[in-house]
Amino acid sequence: MLLAAVSLTQMGHARSAPTPGGHPMPKLVVVVVADGLAQEQLLKNYPLFVEGGFRRLMDKGAWFSDAHQGHAFTVTAPGHAAILSGAYPYQHGIIGNEWRLRDGTFVYCVGDAAHRYLDSAPTVANAGTSPRNLQVSTVGDELRYANNNLSRVFAVSMKDRSAILLAGKTGTAYVYRSATGAFASTSYYMSEHPPWVAAFFADKPQDKYFKQSWAPLLPTTAYVHSTPARFNRQLGLAMEAPNPIYYGQLGGSPYGDSFTADFATTLIEQEGLGKNPANVPDVIAVSFSALDSTNHTFGPESLQSADHVVRLDRILSKFFAGIDKQVGSGNALIVLTADHGFMNAPDFSKARQFDAGRIDANDMLAAANKTLADKFGLPKLITQYYTGGATLDYAAAELKGINRATLEPAARRALLAFPGINFVFTRSQLEEGTMPATRVGRLVTRAWNVHSASDLVFIQKPFHFFQSKTSTSSLICSHGTPYSYDTNVPLLIEGAPWIRAGRYTAPAEVVDIAPTLSTILNIRPPSAAEGRVLTEALK
Repeated sequence: MLLAAVSLTQMGHARSAPTPGGHPMPKLVVVVVADGLAQEQLLKNYPLFVEGGFRRLMDKGAWFSDAHQGHAFTVTAPGHAAILSGAYPYQHGIIGNEWRLRDGTFVYCVGDAAHRYLDSAPTVANAGTSPRNLQVSTVGDELRYANNNLSRVFAVSMKDRSAILLAGKTGTAYVYRSATGAFASTSYYMSEHPPWVAAFFADKPQDKYFKQSWAPLLPTTAYVHSTPARFNRQLGLAMEAPNPIYYGQLGGSPYGDSFTADFATTLIEQEGLGKNPANVPDVIAVSFSALDSTNHTFGPESLQSADHVVRLDRILSKFFAGIDKQVGSGNALIVLTADHGFMNAPDFSKARQFDAGRIDANDMLAAANKTLADKFGLPKLITQYYTGGATLDYAAAELKGINRATLEPAARRALLAFPGINFVFTRSQLEEGTMPATRVGRLVTRAWNVHSASDLVFIQKPFHFFQSKTSTSSLICSHGTPYSYDTNVPLLIEGAPWIRAGRYTAPAEVVDIAPTLSTILNIRPPSAAEGRVLTEALK
């Protein structure tokens, strides 16, 4: 539960305490995450940006152009957990959006049946309600610890896992609820919402986008780096009134990002962030989720994706201007990054003469199990597949006298024989530290947790993704690999009193954000932080 702050009297010297090094700290740290925004999408669309959005950070802040997520399984939850913990999945414990235990038990990364949402909609099974599975501290946790809980830490997102993992153990998360179209917190954080939340939703602002059309913001000729297309998507088409289906559409459109920014701006104002009476820094993290849906549905090369990025640029410009108004220019430190990048759609890649396609995991496991059954006489030695890996039935093999040293290499060869598979690594390699000394080997090691049920970790070939042949999903591409299109993400930091503006081409990682913020805030780094301080960008 959220820890209570001590009083200013207890704090005693909070207002007058000198700052180590003699440098004032930011009044507000703003961490912006653009879900699924690859670095290349900033580069391609830069001429279309306005001054106050992405360009504010790229031109007036520190821009690390060779920044990467430093783990292999590049999906939402591990990426968000890395940002403010500075840790890789092997330590922070969030190895995927969901996973299974060895006995088949399903685990959702931020699921916790002990807590519920504080709204009228039912809290369904495996809903994200708490950071129970996060095994490390975050910048927000350490800042609150250092300041006797007087610093306020909040996170907002349309995805539960994004908000909850950014908020850490002691911050407060607000999550979009597609059943109601409103943001809500959970009983992990509080017993009831503050009055301003009800006031914000009194006039149902989530309904103002009903029947709104999403068409290109700029003339289509402006999107010169995107595939040609015409589109005009209306939210709530053929519906008589807003309903959960419409609210789901809102969450997957640029209007969902606009709504997220409106709620976050109101939170900053109503909670007085950046105006802390104890004269200590506050933190807000806002993850904009909708671009991920656009990229999955149309591909990052699409006009729809480019237009979404352009619209997000304008949303950020307005959001940043509101922060300046709230705390004063030069008093906020802004960080922008992403949880992962994106592959191009396989059909697009094929047209560019690359080997690309979809892999049916069920077919892959069936073929591998047949090979193993023919060799060992045991059916289904690979028992389950989840989160980039598969589980082996070691017990059944041992009963027949087949040890791990025999089973694992055989299973590895069986999986490698399937079209589209590039690498397979075994539990023994990961446990014993005998992974290949390559970039892929290093990133896979960081992504795997010793308590994982994945005994075999496999990586597809470039430009391939896993999708069942019988899937009815509208997704045409995905992410989740150690390839650069999935790992190379923006890393931008802006705040003139603390940051030396410029483009920095030295390699950097998302895990570097946490120790860098810790240095600026004069706090200890999060418990498992492994990144480096980006000293070249600090004044």
